[in-house]
Amino acid sequence: MSAAVRTRPIEILLVENNPVDVRLIRETFKDARISNNISVAIDGQEAMDILCRRGVYVDKPKPDLIILDLSLPRKDGREVLEDIKSDEELKAVPVIVLSTSDYDKDIVSAYIHHASCYIVKPLEFDEFTEAMKSLRDFWLFFVKFPTKQD
Repeated sequence: MSAAVRTRPIEILLVENNPVDVRLIRETFKDARISNNISVAIDGQEAMDILCRRGVYVDKPKPDLIILDLSLPRKDGREVLEDIKSDEELKAVPVIVLSTSDYDKDIVSAYIHHASCYIVKPLEFDEFTEAMKSLRDFWLFFVKFPTKQD
């Protein structure tokens, strides 16, 4: 389904504990010409509760795309990625790792655990904004997501 004929919004789970990054990413995706819904988890445990539809998240839709920071409280993003990719119902969901870490061991580990891509967060505001626009444009305009199987 091309961007022009999408019949439903793209569901995005943003797993990020930095409120400034959350706000910038939300604003960037809000400016897209394609409808999208962003849910936010501020730690790894909340992310897994959302993804597994536990407790208050029982009615949350399965995301089409996950944007995951590695440095998270309660449950580290590395563990979250491993859990997602070892779960039969979640492993096909693309996971974009968005981290300040540029350590080779983190990058290699993310790809070993089947991250769709790894982006090092630019520290400068303008560079961060441009990176998020590129991420948004690629994933919302060019990528084909499977139809919902909920």
